[in-house]
Amino acid sequence: MRPLTTAGAALLLLGLALTACTARADTAHRLSPDDVVKAATRQLTDDCLMHRGLTPPRPGGPTPSIAGQQRVAAALFGAGRPQLSLRLPTGYVVRAHTDGCLAAAQRRLYGDQVRWFRTSVVVDNLGPEATATHRSLAEVRARHHAEITEWQRLRTHAVGQATLLLTRHR
Repeated sequence: MRPLTTAGAALLLLGLALTACTARADTAHRLSPDDVVKAATRQLTDDCLMHRGLTPPRPGGPTPSIAGQQRVAAALFGAGRPQLSLRLPTGYVVRAHTDGCLAAAQRRLYGDQVRWFRTSVVVDNLGPEATATHRSLAEVRARHHAEITEWQRLRTHAVGQATLLLTRHR
């Protein structure tokens, strides 16, 4: 199996960042937990990019030069060799940076970016693991009970932090 490249992961995350929901603080209580976390992540990454003198990307907005796109991508996702890596039972390797605006947002929301990376990668790949190992999804979930429990704990923490962040930005 081919490893998930940094560029591939960056494109995936950029897509998520660009499609993330923006929310006004007064509507945060009406958003789903996923949308609350997405809105807070976008707020944090936008603030981080602007602090670095960069314009956050927007669908339909002006298209920066290739060099400008590379600067934004490096600031958003990190640069250089990824510091985090996890090989999945499917053979794929998922990598991420600990620098960059997205990593900073994850640390702020989840409290532990490294733990969030590891548990979310495992939980997000339970179905492919079941297929690759010829096990039922129930068996794979039972095997990863600790990671699922940790994912739920970190996710609950992120929803709480995101709600606070959005409420403060009224």
